[in-house]
Amino acid sequence: MICPFCRHENHKEALVCAACASDIAVPQALIDERDDLIRKRDAMRDQLAHARGELQRLRTRK
Repeated sequence: MICPFCRHENHKEALVCAACASDIAVPQALIDERDDLIRKRDAMRDQLAHARGELQRLRTRK
């Protein structure tokens, strides 16, 4: 895990940064929520790309 404060690379399960001693523990619930939001964001981007393609096809038909 990279420390958000000093950018030091720490062990994946570290609770405290080895370089700056900042608390870097992230609750699993937040990690899960972040992953879910990333999936939703990616799905929305796909839908937007599809809608843009549809719109472009409609514009070129005229």
